[in-house]
Amino acid sequence: MVAPPDDAPRAFLGVERSLGGRTWRERAGDLQLAAALRRAHGLPEIAARLLAARGVTREGAGVFLKPMLRDLFPDPSSFADMDLAARAIEDAIASGRRTAVFADYDVDGGTSAAQLVRYFRARGRELGIYVPDRMSEGYGPSAQAFERLKAQGYELVITVDCGAAAEGPLNAAADMGLDVIVLDHHLMAGPPPKALAVVNPNRLDCGSGMGTLTAAGVVLVTLAAVNREARKRGRNDLPDPREWLDLAALGTVCDVAPLTGFNRAIVSQGLKVLRGGKNIGLAALARSAGRPDVGSVYDLGFILGPRINAGGRIGDSSLATRLLSTEDPALAEEIAAQLEDLNAERRKREAEMLAEAQAAAEAERSPVVVVGSPRWHPGVIGIAAGRLKDKLLKPVIVLGGVTPDEPAKGSGRSITGVNLGAAVAAAAKAGVALAGGGHAMAAGLTVEWERREALQDFLSEALGAEIAAAEGAARALSIDAAASVGALTVELLDALDAIGPYGAGHPEPVLALPDVKVSYVNPLKGGEHVRCVLEDARGARIRAIAWRVGGAPLGEALLSQRGLLHVACKLKRDAYGGGPPRPEVEILDAARAA
Repeated sequence: MVAPPDDAPRAFLGVERSLGGRTWRERAGDLQLAAALRRAHGLPEIAARLLAARGVTREGAGVFLKPMLRDLFPDPSSFADMDLAARAIEDAIASGRRTAVFADYDVDGGTSAAQLVRYFRARGRELGIYVPDRMSEGYGPSAQAFERLKAQGYELVITVDCGAAAEGPLNAAADMGLDVIVLDHHLMAGPPPKALAVVNPNRLDCGSGMGTLTAAGVVLVTLAAVNREARKRGRNDLPDPREWLDLAALGTVCDVAPLTGFNRAIVSQGLKVLRGGKNIGLAALARSAGRPDVGSVYDLGFILGPRINAGGRIGDSSLATRLLSTEDPALAEEIAAQLEDLNAERRKREAEMLAEAQAAAEAERSPVVVVGSPRWHPGVIGIAAGRLKDKLLKPVIVLGGVTPDEPAKGSGRSITGVNLGAAVAAAAKAGVALAGGGHAMAAGLTVEWERREALQDFLSEALGAEIAAAEGAARALSIDAAASVGALTVELLDALDAIGPYGAGHPEPVLALPDVKVSYVNPLKGGEHVRCVLEDARGARIRAIAWRVGGAPLGEALLSQRGLLHVACKLKRDAYGGGPPRPEVEILDAARAA
Protein backbone atom coordinates (compact mmCIF):
# COMPACT_ATOMS: atom_id res chain seq x y z
CA MET A 1 0.00 0.00 0.00
CA VAL A 2 1.38 3.42 -0.98
CA ALA A 3 1.80 5.74 2.00
CA PRO A 4 -0.29 8.93 1.88
CA PRO A 5 1.58 12.21 1.33
CA ASP A 6 2.72 14.05 4.45
CA ASP A 7 0.12 16.79 4.03
CA ALA A 8 -2.80 14.39 3.51
CA PRO A 9 -5.46 14.29 6.25
CA ARG A 10 -4.94 11.41 8.65
CA ALA A 11 -7.18 8.42 8.23
CA PHE A 12 -9.67 7.94 11.05
CA LEU A 13 -8.49 5.08 13.32
CA GLY A 14 -5.66 4.66 10.81
CA VAL A 15 -7.95 3.07 8.21
CA GLU A 16 -6.37 3.93 4.85
CA ARG A 17 -8.06 1.05 3.04
CA SER A 18 -10.93 -0.81 4.63
CA LEU A 19 -12.39 -4.16 3.72
CA GLY A 20 -14.70 -2.22 1.42
CA GLY A 21 -11.79 -0.36 -0.19
CA ARG A 22 -12.58 2.91 1.58
CA THR A 23 -10.44 5.45 3.41
CA TRP A 24 -12.00 6.59 6.66
CA ARG A 25 -12.00 10.34 7.26
CA GLU A 26 -13.34 12.25 10.24
CA ARG A 27 -16.10 14.72 9.50
CA ALA A 28 -14.52 17.39 11.66
CA GLY A 29 -16.29 20.52 12.83
CA ASP A 30 -15.63 23.71 14.77
CA LEU A 31 -15.69 22.71 18.47
CA GLN A 32 -16.38 26.29 19.58
CA LEU A 33 -19.35 26.43 17.21
CA ALA A 34 -20.55 23.07 18.52
CA ALA A 35 -20.39 24.38 22.10
CA ALA A 36 -22.33 27.50 21.11
CA LEU A 37 -25.02 25.41 19.37
CA ARG A 38 -25.27 23.14 22.39
CA ARG A 39 -25.81 26.09 24.74
CA ALA A 40 -28.20 27.99 22.46
CA HIS A 41 -30.47 25.07 21.61
CA GLY A 42 -30.07 22.69 24.56
CA LEU A 43 -28.59 19.96 22.37
CA PRO A 44 -26.68 16.90 23.50
CA GLU A 45 -22.96 17.29 22.80
CA ILE A 46 -22.85 14.73 19.99
CA ALA A 47 -25.81 16.36 18.22
CA ALA A 48 -24.18 19.80 18.42
CA ARG A 49 -20.88 18.43 17.08
CA LEU A 50 -22.70 16.76 14.18
CA LEU A 51 -24.42 20.01 13.23
CA ALA A 52 -21.17 21.95 13.38
CA ALA A 53 -19.46 19.36 11.18
CA ARG A 54 -22.27 19.71 8.62
CA GLY A 55 -21.77 23.44 8.31
CA VAL A 56 -24.85 24.54 10.29
CA THR A 57 -24.19 28.07 11.54
CA ARG A 58 -25.37 29.82 14.68
CA GLU A 59 -27.66 31.97 12.56
CA GLY A 60 -29.06 29.04 10.59
CA ALA A 61 -29.43 26.53 13.40
CA GLY A 62 -32.94 27.62 14.39
CA VAL A 63 -34.56 27.00 11.00
CA PHE A 64 -32.45 23.89 10.49
CA LEU A 65 -33.69 22.31 13.70
CA LYS A 66 -37.28 23.51 13.19
CA PRO A 67 -37.75 23.96 9.45
CA MET A 68 -41.07 25.69 8.90
CA LEU A 69 -42.65 26.43 5.54
CA ARG A 70 -43.49 30.00 6.56
CA ASP A 71 -39.78 30.70 7.08
CA LEU A 72 -38.46 28.97 3.97
CA PHE A 73 -41.21 29.07 1.32
CA PRO A 74 -39.89 30.92 -1.75
CA ASP A 75 -41.75 33.74 -3.48
CA PRO A 76 -43.44 31.96 -6.40
CA SER A 77 -42.96 35.03 -8.59
CA SER A 78 -39.19 34.62 -8.30
CA PHE A 79 -39.52 31.65 -10.69
CA ALA A 80 -39.35 32.51 -14.37
CA ASP A 81 -42.77 32.09 -16.05
CA MET A 82 -44.48 31.22 -12.74
CA ASP A 83 -46.98 34.06 -12.93
CA LEU A 84 -47.79 33.11 -16.53
CA ALA A 85 -48.37 29.50 -15.48
CA ALA A 86 -50.53 30.49 -12.51
CA ARG A 87 -52.76 32.72 -14.66
CA ALA A 88 -53.16 30.02 -17.32
CA ILE A 89 -54.03 27.33 -14.77
CA GLU A 90 -56.49 29.58 -12.97
CA ASP A 91 -58.05 30.51 -16.33
CA ALA A 92 -58.45 26.81 -17.14
CA ILE A 93 -60.07 26.03 -13.78
CA ALA A 94 -62.38 29.03 -13.93
CA SER A 95 -63.52 28.34 -17.51
CA GLY A 96 -63.64 24.54 -17.32
CA ARG A 97 -61.06 24.23 -20.07
CA ARG A 98 -60.21 20.56 -20.57
CA THR A 99 -56.80 20.00 -19.03
CA ALA A 100 -54.54 16.96 -18.64
CA VAL A 101 -51.35 16.32 -16.72
CA PHE A 102 -48.50 14.53 -18.52
CA ALA A 103 -46.28 12.93 -15.88
CA ASP A 104 -43.01 11.08 -15.77
CA TYR A 105 -43.38 7.48 -14.61
CA ASP A 106 -41.22 7.72 -11.48
CA VAL A 107 -42.11 8.74 -7.91
CA ASP A 108 -41.38 12.42 -8.48
CA GLY A 109 -43.62 12.43 -11.53
CA GLY A 110 -46.40 10.51 -9.79
CA THR A 111 -46.40 12.69 -6.68
CA SER A 112 -46.31 15.84 -8.83
CA ALA A 113 -49.27 14.70 -10.92
CA ALA A 114 -51.23 13.56 -7.86
CA GLN A 115 -50.91 16.99 -6.24
CA LEU A 116 -52.33 18.61 -9.38
CA VAL A 117 -55.15 16.06 -9.68
CA ARG A 118 -56.15 16.61 -6.06
CA TYR A 119 -56.00 20.38 -6.42
CA PHE A 120 -58.14 20.43 -9.55
CA ARG A 121 -60.63 18.04 -7.93
CA ALA A 122 -60.85 20.28 -4.85
CA ARG A 123 -61.69 23.13 -7.23
CA GLY A 124 -64.45 21.07 -8.86
CA ARG A 125 -62.52 20.02 -11.96
CA GLU A 126 -61.20 16.65 -13.09
CA LEU A 127 -57.72 16.55 -14.56
CA GLY A 128 -56.89 14.00 -17.25
CA ILE A 129 -53.86 11.80 -16.59
CA TYR A 130 -51.30 10.67 -19.18
CA VAL A 131 -48.22 8.73 -18.13
CA PRO A 132 -46.11 7.33 -21.01
CA ASP A 133 -45.25 3.66 -21.10
CA ARG A 134 -41.58 3.24 -20.26
CA MET A 135 -41.04 0.46 -22.79
CA SER A 136 -43.00 1.65 -25.82
CA GLU A 137 -42.86 5.44 -25.40
CA GLY A 138 -39.87 6.17 -23.22
CA TYR A 139 -39.21 9.27 -21.15
CA GLY A 140 -40.97 12.57 -21.65
CA PRO A 141 -43.60 13.95 -24.00
CA SER A 142 -43.74 13.04 -27.68
CA ALA A 143 -45.62 14.46 -30.64
CA GLN A 144 -47.67 11.26 -30.78
CA ALA A 145 -48.70 11.60 -27.13
CA PHE A 146 -49.75 15.20 -27.68
CA GLU A 147 -51.75 14.12 -30.74
CA ARG A 148 -53.62 11.56 -28.61
CA LEU A 149 -54.42 14.15 -25.97
CA LYS A 150 -55.57 16.63 -28.60
CA ALA A 151 -57.79 13.96 -30.17
CA GLN A 152 -59.36 13.31 -26.75
CA GLY A 153 -60.41 16.94 -26.56
CA TYR A 154 -57.79 18.35 -24.23
CA GLU A 155 -56.84 21.96 -24.81
CA LEU A 156 -54.16 22.40 -22.12
CA VAL A 157 -51.48 19.95 -20.99
CA ILE A 158 -49.30 20.41 -17.90
CA THR A 159 -46.12 18.34 -18.04
CA VAL A 160 -44.54 17.46 -14.69
CA ASP A 161 -41.01 16.16 -14.09
CA CYS A 162 -40.40 16.28 -17.84
CA GLY A 163 -40.71 18.59 -20.82
CA ALA A 164 -37.83 21.01 -20.29
CA ALA A 165 -35.79 19.31 -23.04
CA ALA A 166 -38.72 18.34 -25.30
CA GLU A 167 -38.21 21.03 -27.94
CA GLY A 168 -39.48 18.95 -30.88
CA PRO A 169 -42.65 17.64 -29.22
CA LEU A 170 -43.47 21.07 -27.81
CA ASN A 171 -43.11 22.61 -31.26
CA ALA A 172 -45.47 19.93 -32.57
CA ALA A 173 -47.96 20.73 -29.79
CA ALA A 174 -47.89 24.40 -30.72
CA ASP A 175 -48.45 23.55 -34.38
CA MET A 176 -51.55 21.50 -33.52
CA GLY A 177 -52.97 24.24 -31.29
CA LEU A 178 -52.37 22.46 -27.97
CA ASP A 179 -51.22 24.71 -25.12
CA VAL A 180 -48.54 23.27 -22.81
CA ILE A 181 -47.24 24.36 -19.42
CA VAL A 182 -43.98 22.73 -18.34
CA LEU A 183 -43.32 22.18 -14.61
CA ASP A 184 -39.88 20.59 -14.43
CA HIS A 185 -36.61 20.68 -12.54
CA HIS A 186 -34.11 18.96 -14.81
CA LEU A 187 -30.95 20.76 -15.86
CA MET A 188 -31.28 23.04 -18.87
CA ALA A 189 -28.31 23.96 -21.05
CA GLY A 190 -30.05 26.45 -23.33
CA PRO A 191 -33.14 28.63 -23.70
CA PRO A 192 -36.52 27.17 -22.75
CA PRO A 193 -38.56 25.39 -25.42
CA LYS A 194 -41.70 26.91 -26.94
CA ALA A 195 -44.58 26.60 -24.47
CA LEU A 196 -47.23 28.65 -22.73
CA ALA A 197 -44.93 28.68 -19.69
CA VAL A 198 -41.80 26.80 -18.65
CA VAL A 199 -41.37 26.78 -14.87
CA ASN A 200 -38.05 25.25 -13.93
CA PRO A 201 -35.72 26.51 -11.19
CA ASN A 202 -32.83 25.23 -13.34
CA ARG A 203 -33.67 27.53 -16.23
CA LEU A 204 -30.63 29.65 -16.98
CA ASP A 205 -32.72 32.81 -16.53
CA CYS A 206 -34.51 31.73 -13.35
CA GLY A 207 -33.55 33.81 -10.32
CA SER A 208 -35.37 31.79 -7.66
CA GLY A 209 -32.24 30.11 -6.29
CA MET A 210 -34.30 26.93 -5.88
CA GLY A 211 -32.32 24.67 -8.18
CA THR A 212 -32.40 21.73 -5.75
CA LEU A 213 -36.19 21.41 -5.83
CA THR A 214 -37.76 18.30 -7.29
CA ALA A 215 -40.74 18.48 -9.62
CA ALA A 216 -42.96 17.73 -6.62
CA GLY A 217 -41.54 20.82 -4.92
CA VAL A 218 -42.05 22.91 -8.06
CA VAL A 219 -45.70 21.80 -8.19
CA LEU A 220 -46.18 22.74 -4.53
CA VAL A 221 -44.92 26.27 -5.25
CA THR A 222 -47.04 26.42 -8.41
CA LEU A 223 -50.22 25.60 -6.49
CA ALA A 224 -49.41 28.38 -4.05
CA ALA A 225 -49.05 30.72 -7.04
CA VAL A 226 -52.40 29.56 -8.46
CA ASN A 227 -54.06 30.24 -5.11
CA ARG A 228 -52.54 33.72 -5.04
CA GLU A 229 -53.83 34.39 -8.55
CA ALA A 230 -57.28 33.09 -7.60
CA ARG A 231 -57.42 35.39 -4.55
CA LYS A 232 -56.61 38.34 -6.78
CA ARG A 233 -59.77 37.43 -8.69
CA GLY A 234 -61.87 37.33 -5.55
CA ARG A 235 -61.82 33.57 -4.81
CA ASN A 236 -61.29 32.63 -1.18
CA ASP A 237 -62.72 29.09 -0.92
CA LEU A 238 -59.42 27.54 -2.00
CA PRO A 239 -57.74 24.25 -1.05
CA ASP A 240 -54.54 24.43 0.98
CA PRO A 241 -51.67 22.71 -0.91
CA ARG A 242 -50.10 21.86 2.47
CA GLU A 243 -52.71 19.08 2.69
CA TRP A 244 -50.56 17.18 0.18
CA LEU A 245 -47.15 17.77 1.73
CA ASP A 246 -46.84 14.01 2.19
CA LEU A 247 -46.74 13.73 -1.61
CA ALA A 248 -44.24 16.56 -1.98
CA ALA A 249 -42.05 14.95 0.70
CA LEU A 250 -42.23 11.56 -1.01
CA GLY A 251 -41.12 13.04 -4.33
CA THR A 252 -38.35 15.03 -2.66
CA VAL A 253 -36.88 12.03 -0.83
CA CYS A 254 -37.19 9.56 -3.69
CA ASP A 255 -35.56 11.95 -6.15
CA VAL A 256 -32.66 12.26 -3.67
CA ALA A 257 -32.87 16.03 -3.34
CA PRO A 258 -30.70 17.57 -0.60
CA LEU A 259 -32.60 17.91 2.66
CA THR A 260 -31.58 21.50 3.28
CA GLY A 261 -33.50 24.76 3.13
CA PHE A 262 -36.98 24.57 1.64
CA ASN A 263 -36.62 20.86 0.84
CA ARG A 264 -35.97 20.22 4.52
CA ALA A 265 -39.17 22.02 5.46
CA ILE A 266 -41.14 20.06 2.83
CA VAL A 267 -39.94 16.73 4.21
CA SER A 268 -40.11 17.64 7.89
CA GLN A 269 -43.67 18.91 7.61
CA GLY A 270 -44.63 16.30 5.02
CA LEU A 271 -43.75 13.49 7.42
CA LYS A 272 -46.29 14.90 9.87
CA VAL A 273 -48.96 14.77 7.16
CA LEU A 274 -47.89 11.22 6.25
CA ARG A 275 -48.31 10.06 9.86
CA GLY A 276 -51.86 11.38 9.79
CA GLY A 277 -52.72 8.74 7.18
CA LYS A 278 -55.14 10.95 5.20
CA ASN A 279 -53.91 9.77 1.78
CA ILE A 280 -55.76 6.49 1.43
CA GLY A 281 -53.48 5.37 -1.41
CA LEU A 282 -50.33 5.73 0.67
CA ALA A 283 -52.05 4.10 3.64
CA ALA A 284 -53.10 1.12 1.52
CA LEU A 285 -49.60 0.78 0.10
CA ALA A 286 -48.08 0.85 3.58
CA ARG A 287 -50.43 -1.90 4.72
CA SER A 288 -49.62 -4.05 1.69
CA ALA A 289 -45.93 -3.67 2.54
CA GLY A 290 -46.57 -4.87 6.09
CA ARG A 291 -45.58 -1.50 7.57
CA PRO A 292 -48.82 0.35 8.39
CA ASP A 293 -47.26 2.96 10.68
CA VAL A 294 -45.04 4.71 8.12
CA GLY A 295 -43.62 8.06 9.15
CA SER A 296 -39.89 8.33 8.44
CA VAL A 297 -37.55 9.24 5.60
CA TYR A 298 -36.62 5.55 5.45
CA ASP A 299 -40.27 4.66 4.91
CA LEU A 300 -40.53 7.16 2.06
CA GLY A 301 -37.32 6.11 0.33
CA PHE A 302 -37.20 2.36 0.94
CA ILE A 303 -40.75 1.18 1.64
CA LEU A 304 -43.17 3.36 -0.31
CA GLY A 305 -40.87 4.66 -3.06
CA PRO A 306 -39.77 1.33 -4.58
CA ARG A 307 -43.34 0.06 -4.66
CA ILE A 308 -44.64 3.21 -6.35
CA ASN A 309 -41.79 3.03 -8.86
CA ALA A 310 -42.55 -0.62 -9.64
CA GLY A 311 -45.55 0.32 -11.77
CA GLY A 312 -43.48 2.52 -14.05
CA ARG A 313 -40.58 0.09 -14.10
CA ILE A 314 -42.25 -3.13 -15.20
CA GLY A 315 -46.02 -2.59 -15.15
CA ASP A 316 -48.67 0.05 -15.82
CA SER A 317 -47.04 3.48 -15.67
CA SER A 318 -50.22 5.21 -14.52
CA LEU A 319 -50.61 3.13 -11.35
CA ALA A 320 -48.63 5.55 -9.17
CA THR A 321 -50.62 8.66 -10.05
CA ARG A 322 -53.92 6.78 -9.81
CA LEU A 323 -53.04 5.37 -6.38
CA LEU A 324 -51.81 8.67 -4.97
CA SER A 325 -54.80 10.66 -6.20
CA THR A 326 -57.71 8.27 -5.59
CA GLU A 327 -60.39 8.75 -2.93
CA ASP A 328 -61.80 5.23 -3.49
CA PRO A 329 -60.63 2.85 -0.71
CA ALA A 330 -61.37 -0.27 -2.77
CA LEU A 331 -59.39 1.03 -5.74
CA ALA A 332 -56.54 2.02 -3.43
CA GLU A 333 -56.35 -1.52 -2.02
CA GLU A 334 -56.49 -3.02 -5.51
CA ILE A 335 -53.69 -0.84 -6.89
CA ALA A 336 -51.57 -1.28 -3.77
CA ALA A 337 -51.79 -5.06 -4.17
CA GLN A 338 -50.77 -4.75 -7.82
CA LEU A 339 -47.77 -2.61 -6.91
CA GLU A 340 -46.74 -5.04 -4.17
CA ASP A 341 -46.73 -7.89 -6.71
CA LEU A 342 -44.89 -5.79 -9.28
CA ASN A 343 -42.26 -4.83 -6.71
CA ALA A 344 -41.64 -8.49 -5.93
CA GLU A 345 -41.25 -9.18 -9.65
CA ARG A 346 -38.95 -6.17 -9.97
CA ARG A 347 -36.68 -7.49 -7.22
CA LYS A 348 -36.54 -10.89 -8.88
CA ARG A 349 -35.54 -9.41 -12.24
CA GLU A 350 -33.04 -7.12 -10.58
CA ALA A 351 -31.32 -10.01 -8.82
CA GLU A 352 -31.12 -11.98 -12.06
CA MET A 353 -29.36 -9.21 -13.98
CA LEU A 354 -27.22 -7.70 -11.23
CA ALA A 355 -24.62 -10.47 -11.07
CA GLU A 356 -24.12 -10.38 -14.83
CA ALA A 357 -23.95 -6.58 -14.87
CA GLN A 358 -21.48 -6.54 -11.99
CA ALA A 359 -19.15 -8.99 -13.73
CA ALA A 360 -19.22 -6.88 -16.89
CA ALA A 361 -18.70 -3.63 -14.99
CA GLU A 362 -15.78 -4.91 -12.93
CA ALA A 363 -14.00 -5.89 -16.14
CA GLU A 364 -14.08 -2.29 -17.38
CA ARG A 365 -11.14 -0.01 -16.59
CA SER A 366 -12.35 3.24 -18.13
CA PRO A 367 -13.26 6.26 -15.94
CA VAL A 368 -16.94 5.87 -16.90
CA VAL A 369 -18.38 2.37 -17.08
CA VAL A 370 -21.04 1.57 -19.68
CA VAL A 371 -22.46 -1.96 -19.68
CA GLY A 372 -25.63 -3.40 -21.12
CA SER A 373 -27.61 -6.20 -22.70
CA PRO A 374 -30.87 -6.32 -24.68
CA ARG A 375 -31.96 -8.97 -22.16
CA TRP A 376 -31.90 -6.50 -19.27
CA HIS A 377 -35.27 -4.92 -18.55
CA PRO A 378 -35.14 -1.10 -18.84
CA GLY A 379 -37.25 -0.85 -15.72
CA VAL A 380 -34.50 -2.11 -13.41
CA ILE A 381 -31.33 -0.74 -15.03
CA GLY A 382 -31.41 2.41 -12.87
CA ILE A 383 -31.30 0.35 -9.70
CA ALA A 384 -28.41 -1.69 -11.08
CA ALA A 385 -26.52 1.48 -12.06
CA GLY A 386 -26.86 2.80 -8.53
CA ARG A 387 -25.63 -0.42 -6.95
CA LEU A 388 -22.66 -0.65 -9.32
CA LYS A 389 -21.75 3.00 -8.79
CA ASP A 390 -21.66 2.40 -5.03
CA LYS A 391 -19.45 -0.65 -5.50
CA LEU A 392 -17.05 0.71 -8.12
CA LEU A 393 -17.07 4.32 -6.88
CA LYS A 394 -17.20 5.71 -10.40
CA PRO A 395 -19.98 6.82 -12.78
CA VAL A 396 -21.89 3.89 -14.26
CA ILE A 397 -24.41 3.66 -17.10
CA VAL A 398 -26.42 0.48 -17.58
CA LEU A 399 -28.20 -0.16 -20.88
CA GLY A 400 -31.23 -2.35 -21.40
CA GLY A 401 -33.82 -2.96 -24.08
CA VAL A 402 -36.48 -5.11 -25.60
CA THR A 403 -34.65 -6.44 -28.68
CA PRO A 404 -31.18 -5.93 -30.19
CA ASP A 405 -32.88 -4.22 -33.15
CA GLU A 406 -34.19 -1.31 -31.09
CA PRO A 407 -32.07 1.44 -29.50
CA ALA A 408 -30.95 0.83 -25.95
CA LYS A 409 -32.44 2.68 -23.01
CA GLY A 410 -29.80 3.77 -20.53
CA SER A 411 -29.77 4.87 -16.93
CA GLY A 412 -26.73 6.35 -15.22
CA ARG A 413 -25.63 7.19 -11.69
CA SER A 414 -22.68 9.36 -10.74
CA ILE A 415 -20.38 10.12 -7.83
CA THR A 416 -20.27 13.43 -5.98
CA GLY A 417 -18.45 16.09 -7.96
CA VAL A 418 -19.06 14.57 -11.40
CA ASN A 419 -21.91 16.04 -13.47
CA LEU A 420 -23.10 13.02 -15.44
CA GLY A 421 -26.35 14.62 -16.61
CA ALA A 422 -24.56 17.47 -18.38
CA ALA A 423 -22.12 15.07 -20.05
CA VAL A 424 -24.93 12.82 -21.27
CA ALA A 425 -26.74 15.86 -22.68
CA ALA A 426 -23.52 16.82 -24.46
CA ALA A 427 -23.25 13.29 -25.88
CA ALA A 428 -26.77 13.61 -27.29
CA LYS A 429 -25.96 17.02 -28.76
CA ALA A 430 -22.82 15.58 -30.36
CA GLY A 431 -24.81 12.73 -31.91
CA VAL A 432 -23.15 10.00 -29.88
CA ALA A 433 -26.47 9.27 -28.15
CA LEU A 434 -29.90 9.67 -29.68
CA ALA A 435 -31.22 11.56 -26.66
CA GLY A 436 -30.23 12.15 -23.06
CA GLY A 437 -29.90 14.41 -20.06
CA GLY A 438 -30.61 14.49 -16.35
CA HIS A 439 -29.10 15.72 -13.09
CA ALA A 440 -25.54 15.89 -11.83
CA MET A 441 -25.97 12.55 -10.06
CA ALA A 442 -28.34 10.73 -12.44
CA ALA A 443 -29.01 10.60 -16.15
CA GLY A 444 -31.16 8.85 -18.72
CA LEU A 445 -30.47 8.31 -22.39
CA THR A 446 -31.24 6.46 -25.60
CA VAL A 447 -28.39 5.14 -27.71
CA GLU A 448 -27.85 2.70 -30.55
CA TRP A 449 -26.30 -0.54 -29.32
CA GLU A 450 -23.35 -0.28 -31.69
CA ARG A 451 -22.52 3.14 -30.20
CA ARG A 452 -21.98 1.80 -26.67
CA GLU A 453 -18.19 1.98 -26.81
CA ALA A 454 -18.31 5.39 -28.48
CA LEU A 455 -20.56 6.61 -25.67
CA GLN A 456 -18.19 5.25 -23.05
CA ASP A 457 -15.21 6.90 -24.73
CA PHE A 458 -17.03 10.23 -25.09
CA LEU A 459 -18.13 10.32 -21.45
CA SER A 460 -14.75 9.15 -20.15
CA GLU A 461 -12.99 11.91 -22.05
CA ALA A 462 -15.55 14.55 -21.08
CA LEU A 463 -15.54 13.61 -17.39
CA GLY A 464 -12.00 12.31 -16.93
CA ALA A 465 -10.70 15.40 -15.14
CA GLU A 466 -13.78 15.63 -12.88
CA ILE A 467 -13.51 11.96 -11.98
CA ALA A 468 -9.80 12.21 -11.20
CA ALA A 469 -10.46 15.18 -8.92
CA ALA A 470 -13.39 13.47 -7.22
CA GLU A 471 -11.90 9.98 -6.88
CA GLY A 472 -10.41 10.54 -3.43
CA ALA A 473 -13.66 11.95 -2.09
CA ALA A 474 -15.62 9.10 -3.66
CA ARG A 475 -13.50 6.51 -1.84
CA ALA A 476 -13.64 8.35 1.46
CA LEU A 477 -16.08 7.26 4.13
CA SER A 478 -16.91 10.14 6.43
CA ILE A 479 -17.01 9.17 10.09
CA ASP A 480 -18.86 11.46 12.48
CA ALA A 481 -17.58 10.06 15.78
CA ALA A 482 -16.14 7.04 17.52
CA ALA A 483 -18.30 5.35 20.13
CA SER A 484 -18.14 2.41 22.47
CA VAL A 485 -20.78 -0.28 22.15
CA GLY A 486 -22.03 0.62 25.61
CA ALA A 487 -22.69 4.20 24.48
CA LEU A 488 -25.18 3.08 21.83
CA THR A 489 -28.30 3.69 23.88
CA VAL A 490 -31.91 4.69 23.27
CA GLU A 491 -30.98 8.11 24.67
CA LEU A 492 -28.31 8.49 21.96
CA LEU A 493 -30.88 7.48 19.34
CA ASP A 494 -33.23 10.16 20.64
CA ALA A 495 -30.44 12.75 20.50
CA LEU A 496 -29.65 11.88 16.89
CA ASP A 497 -33.33 11.83 15.93
CA ALA A 498 -33.64 15.38 17.26
CA ILE A 499 -31.50 16.76 14.44
CA GLY A 500 -33.19 14.80 11.63
CA PRO A 501 -34.67 14.23 9.15
CA TYR A 502 -31.65 12.80 7.38
CA GLY A 503 -31.14 12.33 3.68
CA ALA A 504 -29.14 13.77 0.80
CA GLY A 505 -27.27 16.87 1.97
CA HIS A 506 -27.70 15.85 5.63
CA PRO A 507 -26.68 12.18 5.79
CA GLU A 508 -27.34 9.88 8.69
CA PRO A 509 -24.50 9.94 11.22
CA VAL A 510 -21.83 7.30 10.73
CA LEU A 511 -20.23 6.02 13.92
CA ALA A 512 -17.03 4.01 14.29
CA LEU A 513 -16.87 1.20 16.84
CA PRO A 514 -13.17 0.50 17.53
CA ASP A 515 -11.79 -2.92 18.43
CA VAL A 516 -14.93 -5.04 18.47
CA LYS A 517 -15.34 -8.74 17.87
CA VAL A 518 -18.14 -10.71 16.23
CA SER A 519 -19.49 -12.86 19.06
CA TYR A 520 -22.42 -14.36 17.13
CA VAL A 521 -23.17 -14.61 13.43
CA ASN A 522 -26.20 -15.69 11.41
CA PRO A 523 -26.00 -15.63 7.60
CA LEU A 524 -29.29 -14.72 5.90
CA LYS A 525 -30.44 -15.68 2.40
CA GLY A 526 -27.49 -17.99 1.88
CA GLY A 527 -25.00 -15.44 3.14
CA GLU A 528 -26.20 -12.52 1.03
CA HIS A 529 -26.84 -10.62 4.26
CA VAL A 530 -25.24 -11.17 7.67
CA ARG A 531 -26.87 -10.64 11.04
CA CYS A 532 -24.48 -10.71 13.96
CA VAL A 533 -23.66 -9.45 17.45
CA LEU A 534 -20.76 -7.07 18.05
CA GLU A 535 -18.98 -7.06 21.40
CA ASP A 536 -16.37 -4.67 22.79
CA ALA A 537 -13.60 -5.24 25.33
CA ARG A 538 -15.92 -4.44 28.23
CA GLY A 539 -18.40 -7.10 27.17
CA ALA A 540 -21.06 -4.69 25.93
CA ARG A 541 -23.00 -6.16 23.00
CA ILE A 542 -25.26 -4.91 20.24
CA ARG A 543 -27.15 -6.57 17.42
CA ALA A 544 -25.97 -5.72 13.91
CA ILE A 545 -26.93 -6.31 10.29
CA ALA A 546 -24.86 -6.03 7.12
CA TRP A 547 -26.77 -5.93 3.82
CA ARG A 548 -25.63 -7.39 0.50
CA VAL A 549 -22.17 -8.48 1.65
CA GLY A 550 -22.28 -12.04 0.28
CA GLY A 551 -18.93 -12.96 -1.29
CA ALA A 552 -17.40 -9.59 -0.36
CA PRO A 553 -14.42 -9.18 2.01
CA LEU A 554 -16.69 -7.53 4.59
CA GLY A 555 -19.11 -10.44 4.60
CA GLU A 556 -16.27 -12.97 4.80
CA ALA A 557 -14.70 -11.12 7.74
CA LEU A 558 -17.96 -11.11 9.68
CA LEU A 559 -18.66 -14.75 8.98
CA SER A 560 -15.15 -15.83 9.98
CA GLN A 561 -15.45 -14.22 13.46
CA ARG A 562 -11.65 -13.95 13.56
CA GLY A 563 -9.78 -11.07 15.19
CA LEU A 564 -10.84 -7.58 16.14
CA LEU A 565 -12.48 -5.14 13.76
CA HIS A 566 -13.10 -1.43 13.54
CA VAL A 567 -16.70 -1.18 12.38
CA ALA A 568 -18.36 1.80 10.64
CA CYS A 569 -22.10 1.78 11.16
CA LYS A 570 -25.38 3.65 11.48
CA LEU A 571 -27.40 3.48 14.67
CA LYS A 572 -30.97 2.22 14.20
CA ARG A 573 -34.03 1.29 16.22
CA ASP A 574 -34.56 -2.47 16.29
CA ALA A 575 -38.16 -3.57 16.82
CA TYR A 576 -37.37 -7.14 15.68
CA GLY A 577 -39.13 -9.80 17.73
CA GLY A 578 -41.57 -7.42 19.38
CA GLY A 579 -41.16 -5.49 22.60
CA PRO A 580 -39.90 -1.93 22.95
CA PRO A 581 -37.46 -0.70 20.28
CA ARG A 582 -33.80 -1.09 21.14
CA PRO A 583 -30.61 0.07 19.49
CA GLU A 584 -28.99 -1.94 16.72
CA VAL A 585 -26.44 -1.01 14.08
CA GLU A 586 -26.35 -1.29 10.32
CA ILE A 587 -22.78 -2.18 9.32
CA LEU A 588 -21.50 -0.10 6.41
CA ASP A 589 -17.82 -1.04 6.41
CA ALA A 590 -15.09 -2.53 8.57
CA ALA A 591 -11.33 -2.78 8.83
CA ARG A 592 -8.99 -5.16 10.59
CA ALA A 593 -7.84 -3.64 13.88
CA ALA A 594 -4.07 -3.46 14.22
